Amino acid sequence: MSLMADPPGADRLSVRVRRNTVGDHDEAQRSGFLDALAAGRLPWEAYADLTAQHWFVYEALESAATTMADDPVVGTFLFPELRRLPSIESDLQFLYGPRWADHLFALHATTVYCTRLRDVAHRAATGFVAHQYTRYIGDLSGGQYLGPAIAQSYGLPGAEGHRFFIFNGVDPMAFKTHYRGLLDTAPWTRAEQDEFIAEVAEAYRLNIGMLAELQTRWGQR
Repeated sequence: MSLMADPPGADRLSVRVRRNTVGDHDEAQRSGFLDALAAGRLPWEAYADLTAQHWFVYEALESAATTMADDPVVGTFLFPELRRLPSIESDLQFLYGPRWADHLFALHATTVYCTRLRDVAHRAATGFVAHQYTRYIGDLSGGQYLGPAIAQSYGLPGAEGHRFFIFNGVDPMAFKTHYRGLLDTAPWTRAEQDEFIAEVAEAYRLNIGMLAELQTRWGQR
């Protein structure tokens, strides 16, 4: 009996990571908390809380980008136009006012997430790129639908309060294609590719945990 051959390109890293983390990705996409925000079923403070948790995550990620900038692999994955921290801080100022930093409080799940991110992203390119991939590619995918839905549900004017979701000068589809090409040409051994894929799955689970705690905190109103 002959075995069916894998389709062309099935061994590419960009294909392998999507295939091996599809369950984690789909679970993150099904977050009841995000659905409730998109539908406007929660108070604006719940959205502000999500934005505050994002501040901790992206501060950890973008600090790692600075630390790892001289790594020859990481360097090819650094794009200044992706940085979210300035946009998050602008959103927090709009939502909370000039003393927005007084409102920052990391949930337990967020602290766990950031601890893991700092540990792996400062040590190896596979760890950094795994968390970068999970965050930014997600922002350029589902985030492009979530942002406008939140803006409409909470009456956010123009770009105010949801700049996090807006990537000026970036074509999401073209960028994601380019990024997957970078993954496919990264000079990693098979073992390093497997480390990357495993960390992407872990990053999804950490994000799911953060969203689950937010859902418990704010409920489904």
